[in-house]
Amino acid sequence: MSLQIYNTLTRQKETFKPLVEGKVGMYVCGMTVYDFCHLGHARAFLAFDLIVRYMRHIGLEVNYIRNVTDIDDKIIKRANENGEPFLDLVDRFANAMNEDFDQLGIGRPTHEPRATAHIDDIIKLVNTLIDKGFAYAVPNGDVYYRVRKFEGYGKLSGKVLDDLEAGSRVDVDTDKEDPLDFVLWKAAKPDEPHWESPWGIGRPGWHIECSAMSTCCLGETFDIHGGGPDLKFPHHENEIAQSEAATGKTYANTWIHAGALRLGEEKMSKSLGNFFTIRDILEKYDGEVVRFFLISSHYRSHVSYMDNSLDEAHSKLERFYNALQEANVGDAADIDNEYSQRFHAAMDDDFNTPEAIAALFDLVREVNKTTGEEQQALAGQLKYLGGVLGCLQADPQTFLQAGAGDEAAWIDEMIAKRIAAKKAKDFATADAVRDELVAKGIVLKDGPEGTVWTKS
Repeated sequence: MSLQIYNTLTRQKETFKPLVEGKVGMYVCGMTVYDFCHLGHARAFLAFDLIVRYMRHIGLEVNYIRNVTDIDDKIIKRANENGEPFLDLVDRFANAMNEDFDQLGIGRPTHEPRATAHIDDIIKLVNTLIDKGFAYAVPNGDVYYRVRKFEGYGKLSGKVLDDLEAGSRVDVDTDKEDPLDFVLWKAAKPDEPHWESPWGIGRPGWHIECSAMSTCCLGETFDIHGGGPDLKFPHHENEIAQSEAATGKTYANTWIHAGALRLGEEKMSKSLGNFFTIRDILEKYDGEVVRFFLISSHYRSHVSYMDNSLDEAHSKLERFYNALQEANVGDAADIDNEYSQRFHAAMDDDFNTPEAIAALFDLVREVNKTTGEEQQALAGQLKYLGGVLGCLQADPQTFLQAGAGDEAAWIDEMIAKRIAAKKAKDFATADAVRDELVAKGIVLKDGPEGTVWTKS
């Protein structure tokens, strides 16, 4: 296999070799569902959707696990503010997340486990860590992980324990042995959701949830663990510490982290208040436009969002769809030529979408230069390779006319008026109609089957 993937753990590209030939176990940390997803979330989950799509394209069977965190401080706080049961809040925003992701072409995972369905697994894992001396319970019912006992702590993030200690503080009213220790199980506060445990009623800490769910779904060692850029530390570092201390085995062989979406110099995030929800954006732009913008950069790079970013993405997609419409392409089919070879070489090189898309733009130029059967074949290849990226599968005319809104009926009336004028040899009126449409950004194309229009 020629697929190369950058492994955050080893800090280098490696030839990908799954544990079981032809099969991939992949776990990606999903959403904590207490609000609508924003465009930064779309950036991360589109990256992993792209990775899964390409792996399946090259013949790998991917068992893709993406969890839902359905119990944490933010969920409890928001549910209390709304005066609703926390699981009702979770269900509402999990459904909204999937609706938004569907419009972006983000495929559903193979399984989508929820933390509250794995409480028994979490308790069992915490007990194992206590038995092995890696965790300890304190009198109030909290359970903590002994960070210093795990020799490999910091291997993913590059963090050094002494540096972490210098910047840490001891929380007020805690019985932690060390300020670096983190919570595995939280004693319940009054009126909080809780479960019975050997340490009293409580609920799981955030980090332990993913260790339990990933192990239950994929086994003690699996191929790929992924997530957003802010999860490398402490979340993923803590997952490794918990899981490897419990099993004595490597947790995940390859670690993949997506880049952040930035507004100016800041990462888009709810905590900073500088975000657009996916729903906000989809009111103005087609989901494919948003998808194309976000996958046009390498998945590990930081993407800067500016006011014209989505307009530029729309213009680029129009070039592809204009070529597909001109060729009147039907079925998608690949051809073993330089464009296919360049596309696959780029994607095999750590999913290098900028280079893959560059090959598609060169293919568009070739489509536009040819005619007849050759043009149709190349256009079919363009549609096929675009489909690998989750793009170019819409009806070209439908995409190109999108955005006209209420103007569509008026445009059709004007085209009919122009056709009637041409039949009457009133070319001055026909030209005037065309000029009026062009002034409003409407492009007309006359062909054997009549006149079609697109919105520029």
